[in-house]
Amino acid sequence: MELDDTYFMQKALEQAEIAFEQDEVPVGAVVVVNQRIIARAHNLTERLKDVTAHAEMQAITAAANYLNGKYLKGCTLYVTLEPCVMCMGALYWSQLDRIVFGASDQKRGFLSQGAKPHPKTKIVGGVLFEKSAELMEQFFKSKR
Repeated sequence: MELDDTYFMQKALEQAEIAFEQDEVPVGAVVVVNQRIIARAHNLTERLKDVTAHAEMQAITAAANYLNGKYLKGCTLYVTLEPCVMCMGALYWSQLDRIVFGASDQKRGFLSQGAKPHPKTKIVGGVLFEKSAELMEQFFKSKR
């Protein structure tokens, strides 16, 4: 059975829910190669007291360790929120085949900031958009 973007985005959402429960901004990510998840991650900025500990950064590191190499060619990153400029820079260098994201980030997302993915990386946005956006809204409502 061929697993699709919705299936893997749901796995990223599970990671975002873990972040939510840990009082982290609820962003989750998974890295997939050959229909198999090789890395799971969520935001750890509060826990690690590290502004760079975004879900994408954690996922890149875990996937690179799994593959024993710095490039993620042949891989797809699924992330619940459009990557920021910092993460897009790291994703650029990792040379992923695809980046699939859920909710857009109009203020800090790479698209609104003009950052570019690697020329060979395909971008797909809006997969499980509503669920991803709803989790973010719930989190920030609880902070106000």
